[in-house]
Amino acid sequence: MAQWERLRELPAVYRQQLHELYDRDALPMDVRHYLSVWIEKQEWQRAARDHDLAMVLFQVLLENLDIQHSRFIQEESFLLQHNIRRYKQNFQRYLNDPCALASTILWFLEKEKEILQSAELAEQVKFLCVEQEAMETSSQQDLERKMAGLRNEVQCMEHAMLCLEEQQDEFDFKYQTHKMEAAVDEAVKKEQVKVFQLLVNKLNECRKSTLSDLNKLLDKAEHLIEILVKKELVDWQRRQQKSYIGAPDNVCLDQLENWFTCVAVSVFQVREFLGKLDELVGKVSYANDPVKTQKPALQKRADTLLKDLLKSSFVVETQPSMPQGKGPLVLRTNVQFSVKTRLLVKFPELNHSMKVNVSMDRYRRFNVLGTKTKALNMAESQSGGMVADFRHLISLSVTEELHIIYFDTVFEQKGLSVQLEASSLPVVIISNSSQQQSAWASVLWFNMLCQDTKDVMFFANSPAAPWPVFGEMLSWQFLSATKRGLNDTQIFCRCENTPDTFWVWFDGILVMVKTYLEDLWRDGHIMGFVSKGKEKSLLKKKQRGTFLLRFSESVIGGITFSWVDITITGEPDIKTVQPFTKVDLSQIPFHEIIRNFQILEAENIPENPLLYLYPNTPKDEAFGKYYSDKSGGKGIKLYVLLTEGPVCRIKWSAVTIVAAKPAKNVEGPI
Repeated sequence: MAQWERLRELPAVYRQQLHELYDRDALPMDVRHYLSVWIEKQEWQRAARDHDLAMVLFQVLLENLDIQHSRFIQEESFLLQHNIRRYKQNFQRYLNDPCALASTILWFLEKEKEILQSAELAEQVKFLCVEQEAMETSSQQDLERKMAGLRNEVQCMEHAMLCLEEQQDEFDFKYQTHKMEAAVDEAVKKEQVKVFQLLVNKLNECRKSTLSDLNKLLDKAEHLIEILVKKELVDWQRRQQKSYIGAPDNVCLDQLENWFTCVAVSVFQVREFLGKLDELVGKVSYANDPVKTQKPALQKRADTLLKDLLKSSFVVETQPSMPQGKGPLVLRTNVQFSVKTRLLVKFPELNHSMKVNVSMDRYRRFNVLGTKTKALNMAESQSGGMVADFRHLISLSVTEELHIIYFDTVFEQKGLSVQLEASSLPVVIISNSSQQQSAWASVLWFNMLCQDTKDVMFFANSPAAPWPVFGEMLSWQFLSATKRGLNDTQIFCRCENTPDTFWVWFDGILVMVKTYLEDLWRDGHIMGFVSKGKEKSLLKKKQRGTFLLRFSESVIGGITFSWVDITITGEPDIKTVQPFTKVDLSQIPFHEIIRNFQILEAENIPENPLLYLYPNTPKDEAFGKYYSDKSGGKGIKLYVLLTEGPVCRIKWSAVTIVAAKPAKNVEGPI
C-alpha cells in the first residue's frame, strides 16, 4: 500500500500529527494528496544533491499542478481551482534553487515515515501487553497529542532555520561575488541592483515568516504551560493531599515530568533559534530588518514562559513523615523525619549541580537539624528523576499551629537563572505520643477541606465538612489500613461521641481492626458501624441464631456482637455481649471467640447461640477458613452466664485458654 494511503488509515491521534505536519505552506496537504502517487515514485534524495534532476522534477511538479487545475475547472471546484493556482505561484520561489524544493519534499516524506513507525510501534506494544494498567483519559490523550504537535513544530522550525541560513548564504555569496566583479556598464549595474533587491526582498519575507512561526510556536508552548501549571499540576497536588489521608489516588510524577520536560526543551530550542537569528543578522542585515525589531520581544516572551514553567516544576514529591510514625505530616520533636523534593524538568546535565536548601517556618523562626543542603540527583529516584531526598531532619520546636517546610534552589542553564521554591503540606509537630490522635485529626481535617496548601491559619476559622466528604475520608482510613473501605451502609451510624472524643474513638477502632480483625474485616464479615437501634431492626426480622458484629459506641477499641433469641411467647429477643477489647483479642482470636462462645443459663446444657452470620450465612461457612484447629477447638472453652432482669447483663463465667493467660472474671454494662 502507498505511504499516503497508509497514513490516511491510521488512528485519529496519528492523523492529527499528520495534519499538524502539513499545517504550513512549504508543502500543502492538497498537493501531497492529489500528487501522492507521483511524489512517492521520485528520487528526492538524489534530487536534493543533483541540480539538473531537481530542475526536471520541479518542472514536472508544475505541470502536474496545471493538470489538476484543469481537472478542477471541469469539475467546477472553484475553491480547489483557487488553491492549486496559489500553490503553483508559491512554488515559483524554488525556480533558482530546485534542490531546496527536493530537500523540503524529502523532509516531509521522512516525517511521514516517523509517524507511521510510531503508530506501528504503538500497535506492537498494545499487542504484546496482556493487560494495560489503566486507560488514559481523553484529556491526557489530548495533551499527549498537543505535546507531539509541539515537538513536531520544533522539528519543522529546525528545518526552516536551515533553509533560512542556506538562503542567506546564497545571497551573501552572490553579493560578495558581485562586489569583486563590479560591472562598469551602468545598465548592467542597474540590472544587478534589481536582482539583489529581489534577493533581499525574498530574504526579508523568509525572515518575517520565520519570526511569525516562532511566535506561533510560543503560542502553543504558552497554551501547554497554562494547562500544565493551572490544571495538571493543581490536580496532582490535590490528589497528593488526598493520598496522604488514605485516598487511593495515583500520585506518580513520571507523566508530569515528561510533559514539563517536553515543553521546557521546546522553549529552550526557541531561545536557540533566536540566538541563531542574531548570528544571521550579524552577517547580513538591511534597513527595516524584522529580526532587529521583533526579536527582543520574542526573547523576553520565551524567557518569561520558561521562568513560569520552571518555578512550578519544583515540587515536594514525598511529604514529611517519620519512619515509625502512625501517619505522615505529624512530626515529633527530636525524632528524625524524611522528605523528598523533585524537579519536573529533567536535564541530565544538571545532575548534582543544583543545591536544595531546607528551612522551616522562616517567619516563626522554627528550626530543623540535620543535613539541610542536598544536591538534586538522579540516583535517589526510582524513575531517574531529579530529586533531593532529605532523610535525617529533626524538628526542634513544637506548638499547636500548622507549620510549613520550605525548599529553595537555583536553576541555571544556557544563560537562564531562576530562583525556585517549593513547600510541604502543613505539618503538625508534637512532643509526645499522647498528642498523636489530635494531631492526625488536624492533618485529616486540613487536607480534606483546604486546597490552599499554605494556609497555616486554617484552624482559626475551620469550616464544617459536608457529610459525603467526611464519610469518604473515613472510608479512606480503612481502605489504606486494611485494603477495604466502608460501604454505603457503614457510612455512617450516629454515635454518642462528642467531636473532641470522636477521633480517639475512631482511631481506637481502626487500630483494633488493623491489629486483630483485618482478615474478618476485609472479607466483609464485620458490619462494624451500625447503631443499636438499627441493629435491632435488622436482627428482629431474622431467624433464631442470626448474629452480626459491630463496633462498640461506648468502649474505645471495642467490638461486640448481638444475636436473635426467641422468647417463650415466640417474640424475637435481641441479646448483646459485653464488648471485647485488645486485652481479650490479644489472648484469643475473635473467630475462635465466635466459634466457642456458649451460654450457661440456669441448669441448661451450654450452647452456642451464634448460628448464622447476618443475613443468613452459616457460621462455620463464614469463619471456617480461619479456624486454626479444624477438629472443633476443644482446647478452648468460653462460657457466659445470662442473668434475667430489666436490663440483660452478660458476665464471663469461665475462660480457659490452652497455653494462654489464666481465667478471669469481668462484668459490666452492655
